[in-house]
Amino acid sequence: MTEIANVSAKQFVMLVFGAILMIAGPIVIAVIWTKKKKERFTTILVGAATFLLFAIILEKPVQALLIAPTQMGLPDTGISQFINARPVLLALFMGIFPGVFEETGRLLAFKTLLRKRKKRETSIAYGIGHGGFEVIIFLGITYISNISIAVMINSGAFGTVLELVRSQAPEQADSLVTLGSAIASFSFADLALGTIERIFGVLFHIGASIIVFYACRDKGRIWLYPIAILLHTAMDFVAGMTATGVLTLPVWAIEVILAAFGVSSFLGAYLLLYKRDRDGKAAEELILDNATKR
Repeated sequence: MTEIANVSAKQFVMLVFGAILMIAGPIVIAVIWTKKKKERFTTILVGAATFLLFAIILEKPVQALLIAPTQMGLPDTGISQFINARPVLLALFMGIFPGVFEETGRLLAFKTLLRKRKKRETSIAYGIGHGGFEVIIFLGITYISNISIAVMINSGAFGTVLELVRSQAPEQADSLVTLGSAIASFSFADLALGTIERIFGVLFHIGASIIVFYACRDKGRIWLYPIAILLHTAMDFVAGMTATGVLTLPVWAIEVILAAFGVSSFLGAYLLLYKRDRDGKAAEELILDNATKR
């Protein structure tokens, strides 16, 4: 039986804090923004629902069907074999899918459910919902799962589960051991790195949301939509290059690159579009005037 060190009380505290931070953090930010800017909270919910629909329900199965059909219980195809035999091409597809699906989701959300919301603050509210829900579903739920595994490790139940997995699905045993070892060695650096990475990720989503918002609201600016796709694709392409082993950079270097995407996308969209927006401010005042007259 593989021995995995117990999870210390300090590590438990960090795991619990991480779960609270990754779940409550986006919600608190969403509440503060909507209250301060008098933006309807449903904009946040539309952003969250759009991410769920386009990034999880639609994108992941289509991507798996093309790149990794075995994950869906299907045999490899000529296309999947061709792509997987070429790491750069695989990384490109890992970037294209999120770029196309998520930015198209934003476009459709602003064109339909949010089409009557013209205030510039709507763009940031949507981005908080989209990016914040990604934090909750990927990191918040992961932390909760890790806490459960930590309890199993300390109670001795993890070893029993591991032996059962080895007997039923031996190909998954090594992954389970790796996960258990990672949780048992969880440190403040892991918590800090995950938090910082998500901050830059949310900044990117807010920046992309601003870009697509103006592509939908302003006539003649639809060209901003493909710009958002290209930015998103480029960022995930870099992540894909590291995942496929094409780029073998230190973790800090990868984080710096991803941070640069997040910060530059946000600042570019904020300074060039959001801050220069005068029509949005006028639209906000018109809405408030109409509401007052009613």
